[in-house]
Amino acid sequence: MNRKSFFVIADGDNTAVALKPLVKGEKVTAGKRQIVIKENIPENFKFAIADIKKGEKVIKYGWQIGIAIKDISGGSIVHSHNLKSALGGQTEYDININCQTKGNAFSDKTFDAYVRQDGGIGVRNDIFIIPTVGCVNDICQKIADTAAAQTGCKDIFAYKHPYGCSQLGGDHLNTQLILKGLALHPNAGGVLVVSLGCENNTLSEFKKVLGSFDKQRIRFLTAQKSKDEIAEGVNSVKELVKICKKDKRQPVNISKLTIGLKCGGSDALSGITANPLVGAVSDKIVAMGGSVIMTEVPEMFGAEQILMARSIDSGIYKKIIDM
Repeated sequence: MNRKSFFVIADGDNTAVALKPLVKGEKVTAGKRQIVIKENIPENFKFAIADIKKGEKVIKYGWQIGIAIKDISGGSIVHSHNLKSALGGQTEYDININCQTKGNAFSDKTFDAYVRQDGGIGVRNDIFIIPTVGCVNDICQKIADTAAAQTGCKDIFAYKHPYGCSQLGGDHLNTQLILKGLALHPNAGGVLVVSLGCENNTLSEFKKVLGSFDKQRIRFLTAQKSKDEIAEGVNSVKELVKICKKDKRQPVNISKLTIGLKCGGSDALSGITANPLVGAVSDKIVAMGGSVIMTEVPEMFGAEQILMARSIDSGIYKKIIDM
């Protein structure tokens, strides 16, 4: 089987990605151009498929990825020794919208999910053990491990963190809001919130932020008020496991689906493998009325105009600029 030696991602690119090692002197053809490889190019590296002058744009994915800091001959490696970011100084953005996710052509599609009391949709049915303060992390983990061993349930998780004590103002509130998000998360079929009892984020304070909740599925434990907090916590989790075992998935319109994206660690080929696949899936879900959340927004810097051009309207475009 002949293996393709390189890949040009988009029309107009002046770089390509080597899919196998290329040897100096080797000739390759990109479109109508024949290029002589000027140096040994390792697999996965990008190389120029046209001469790029110092100060000119380096194009990959059909977009500028940087600026050449020296002349680059076609057939040469393009890397940090001859390429710099175009970021810096003040940038003025002109609205250029090319939204690719409009429409709702597949609105009759469904997926099987757990429907919660508040209308939230869960794709999992886990048990969350949430410490209000980092001081009870080990207690929460012990409860989780013991309950898992006694019930055989593998979906019991302690969400440990170092916060909740000696925090004030907005810092304290941010911790409470994150813990609230976990406690009310639709992927949690049951939740045990564990407090030490003397922290800033006491149960009484946390409940004010938590608001309304399903009292059958969210339980509370204060370690300093319990004779045996491990045993009490394990019993609460056992009760939650019994409740969760009765839960059944049911068909739900795909517009209810929300997916969160998280960087799993990029490699040299992510840009032509995993990332486009995730993007295609995201486009389809959004077109069907669902939602996709990108959690690492700093990773768009340098490519922010690609994302901005996909804004559904000028209002969203301006919000991205403000952010």
